[in-house]
Amino acid sequence: MTNIEVIQELYRTFQEKDYDTFRQICSPNLEWVQNEGFPNGSTNYGPEAVIENVFKAFNHDWESWRFEVQEYLDAANSVIVIGFYEGVHQVSKKSFRSNAAHVYDLVDGKVSKFRQFTDTKVIWDAIP
Repeated sequence: MTNIEVIQELYRTFQEKDYDTFRQICSPNLEWVQNEGFPNGSTNYGPEAVIENVFKAFNHDWESWRFEVQEYLDAANSVIVIGFYEGVHQVSKKSFRSNAAHVYDLVDGKVSKFRQFTDTKVIWDAIP
């Protein structure tokens, strides 16, 4: 698989909650860095921490949440993904849309690091 194909597969695992495949395509030393100021934003280490503290955590506060990919950019050992988040908060019922970029570093065909860049204010504006 090319690096872009690995990242495309990663997004499929998010959508389908295919955590077994997520574990397989990520390094055991995965570093997952979310924006400071992002709801529950933090740095998580290892696929299990990302599954529990990132993906499953969105189910607690959000009626809907998704990331729409608009473009994949090949950057040698990294892949940059341009897109946007959108969602609806469970309590406020307010919706938001926030442009974002994701940067993935890959080592030996496995995702080793994720970095997120997004406008967190528009997300917080949807939270009561």
